[in-house]
Amino acid sequence: MNLSEKEITYTTTNSYATLNQLTERTKNIWFVCHGMGYLSRYFLRHFEHLNTEENYIVAPQAQSKYYIPPKLRHVGASWLTKENTLKETENVMRYFDAVWEAEQFPADKRLIVLGYSQGVSVSMRYLAKRKLQCHELIIHSGGIPKELTPEDFNYMDSSTQVSLLYGTEDEYLTKERMETEINRANLLFPNTLKIISFEGKHVVNTELISDLI
Repeated sequence: MNLSEKEITYTTTNSYATLNQLTERTKNIWFVCHGMGYLSRYFLRHFEHLNTEENYIVAPQAQSKYYIPPKLRHVGASWLTKENTLKETENVMRYFDAVWEAEQFPADKRLIVLGYSQGVSVSMRYLAKRKLQCHELIIHSGGIPKELTPEDFNYMDSSTQVSLLYGTEDEYLTKERMETEINRANLLFPNTLKIISFEGKHVVNTELISDLI
């Protein structure tokens, strides 16, 4: 048997979801990356409590969709797996580029980038690869990519706020894993990092998100 894997390049179509309207009254533009098992339109429910006139939220959609067990009735999505991660990451980065181009974010608004759970890895990789300036980065209950170094974020303005949020009872983050993530975050953002823990499991903490802005 002569087995081989080959690559092709093709054009694909993907969606993304937004909440509220981008107007002159908008103060904050959010770029929020959901965790595994979400669809972007449902992830936006976690931001409905924010002031509708001041906050415009953009949620990209992970391309890989699947039926969620055990009943296999609801659909979720995943950004990346350990399979062909480098190539898949580039696909995600190009998709983010397309969202960015479609939205044409004005420079006079505050840009907040939030990654939740699996969304932490793709949001941080995008900032590092495209050298995007943001006013605030929120790392919420997820793992920081191991390949990222302090040099990847040297371009960031010193006024950029970086917050690491996690639940003390998070079922996916052991004490050792959380210590590792905190150490990694301190290494990457030694002068701007704020660590915030809360009593709770692996959930989006909407109250803390409100407090941060």
